[in-house]
Amino acid sequence: MSKSIHLCTVVAFLAYWLSSAAQAADPLLKLPNFDGLTEKAEKAVTITLDPVLLRLAARFLDPTDPEDAAVKEVMQGIGGIYVRSFTFAEDFAYPVADVEAVRKQLGVPGWHRLVEVRSRKEQTKVDIYMLVEKEQAKALALIASEPREFTIVNIVGSVDLDKLHRLEGQFGIPKLEIENKK
Repeated sequence: MSKSIHLCTVVAFLAYWLSSAAQAADPLLKLPNFDGLTEKAEKAVTITLDPVLLRLAARFLDPTDPEDAAVKEVMQGIGGIYVRSFTFAEDFAYPVADVEAVRKQLGVPGWHRLVEVRSRKEQTKVDIYMLVEKEQAKALALIASEPREFTIVNIVGSVDLDKLHRLEGQFGIPKLEIENKK
């Protein structure tokens, strides 16, 4: 085999690998800068727990408390928790296009919709997606919007739906009312 054919094969492989990597869905959503909304909102919640902060938070959980121990177990596979939630006194006081841009990120291959709720009368949209790679859950995203509020939750890392309900109400994650069916 000549060196030029070998080089072409290597270049073709690298091009294929780079294009595949570029198409892979990102578990970490790119969230717009919502800082300006804090002053307009009646209630604003911004939580950014990267891996370092999650490990630090886990240290404050009491391993002798069964509830804390369960939360700590779930956190072991989590690489980040990101929450943005705003409530306003007026309808659509937030940039709807920004929320829709986040929702659009979930339309790429790898992200799978678990829940979709739409109400034309109440003008609400709720979506829950899971990023699945090689039959493993790599991230979870929740986007809920209505005229006077919106919430975006992005959990990055190994997501076990059987254990996820243990994080409800923790770290700003809303109660999703996920039932553990036996």
